[in-house]
Amino acid sequence: MDIRKVKKLIELLEESGIAELEITEGEESVRISRHGASQPLTQVVHTASPALAHAPAAPPTAPANGAATSPSAQSGAGRPAAAENVVTAPMVGTYYSAAAPGAKAFVEIGTEVKVGQTLCIIEAMKMMNQIESDKEGRVTAIMASNGDPVEFGQPLFVIE
Repeated sequence: MDIRKVKKLIELLEESGIAELEITEGEESVRISRHGASQPLTQVVHTASPALAHAPAAPPTAPANGAATSPSAQSGAGRPAAAENVVTAPMVGTYYSAAAPGAKAFVEIGTEVKVGQTLCIIEAMKMMNQIESDKEGRVTAIMASNGDPVEFGQPLFVIE
């Protein structure tokens, strides 16, 4: 499927306010969805063949402790307490902590965040997707490093 078609579908989704759109053309299919109609686009999945469409999906939630992440990941906590919120990756892609190489990170451990504040960017299919905070609080752990590949449901941040 042509990237221009995918971009046009994203524009249609954003303009219409619908939550999810799935299109199939022959063996190719694309599904674009968001968590809520008022939230920015959060997920784009493109399948090129039926073999990929039936591949087992990643588990919806990954362990919330630092042991499941790469050794270079920053982690300030083991398991989150009841007052903590774990922000997970809404898609598969590449994690970026800043808007550009060499730029200041969106958040660091100890940063106070507000609802809707950008925490990071996940690049998926050459599209940059801003991941925003859904809770207000203080970042107590960052579980991914700049440039790391991330999977759907992988814990990225703990907000207290």
